[in-house]
Amino acid sequence: MTSKNSHFVAPIDETPLLATDSLKTDQAPLSLWSDAWRKLRKQPLFIISAVMIFGLAFVALFPGLIATVSPTDNCQLSSSEAGPTDGHPFGFTFQGCDVFSRVVHGTQASLSVGVLSVLCVLVIGVTFGALAGYYGGWLDTVLARLGDIFFALPLILGALVITQLPLFRANKSVWTVVLVISLLAWPQMARITRGAVIEVRNADFVTAARALGVSKFGALLRHVLPNALAPVIVLATLELGVFIVAEATLSFLGIGLPPSIMSWGNDISAAQASIRTHPEIMLYPAAALSMTVLSFIMLGDAVRDALDPKSRQR
Repeated sequence: MTSKNSHFVAPIDETPLLATDSLKTDQAPLSLWSDAWRKLRKQPLFIISAVMIFGLAFVALFPGLIATVSPTDNCQLSSSEAGPTDGHPFGFTFQGCDVFSRVVHGTQASLSVGVLSVLCVLVIGVTFGALAGYYGGWLDTVLARLGDIFFALPLILGALVITQLPLFRANKSVWTVVLVISLLAWPQMARITRGAVIEVRNADFVTAARALGVSKFGALLRHVLPNALAPVIVLATLELGVFIVAEATLSFLGIGLPPSIMSWGNDISAAQASIRTHPEIMLYPAAALSMTVLSFIMLGDAVRDALDPKSRQR
């Protein structure tokens, strides 16, 4: 007779262990970026958007390989608004220029404005946001108020005002549009960077680096910023599409790129003369613009999901 406090233990051969969890102790743990890349490679949304963006980049870098017909030299009024023919799959514009060639060559200017604007916004916004969020105090107050001044100006409305200044009206170019967009769009990037830096600056690894003798500015560059870049990269990816639309809008209104520079905004603006009789002339550059913006929005969504801490825990 067993005692009251005794326990029954089944023999080991009656309860065999079917499987055990394996742990690789010699493998280094995945970092934030390694884990994000591992997730991105499995996302169809990222793969589709990446293929589209690489295709657009190839077209922008080598337009002559895609469109063999010159977009400006072979314009003939006798072909005005003519339909598709051999070698001209999209037909001709009101001025008799090849629509397909203009859409292909317009990729370069539109993408250049978007990429250069994002780079300039990153430099200005990340610098101001990182300094304000890390040092705080009077520097945070000054930079925050400066950002509020520019943040109160809507992008398109502010660009309409700035581009009417004599200096900008006399020097219309890609760099002019990039300067105007960067001047008005950096506050949002600065705010996102400031919030991310404030969240990271008091982390244990930052405190440990400071205790080991790393300077305050060195800790900002080596430890705080690399761990605060996730939301910045997501915002930059999304804003690239926004800046391309902004350039197209300004060019459509006649205050962006000059007519001598081919861009989708200029082509859409010029196609207004044919909108009633041949709307497809406007449809092709508009479709190229929409597909480009869609590809960057899809890429931004995929990157955001990969870098989201909540999704990393699931």
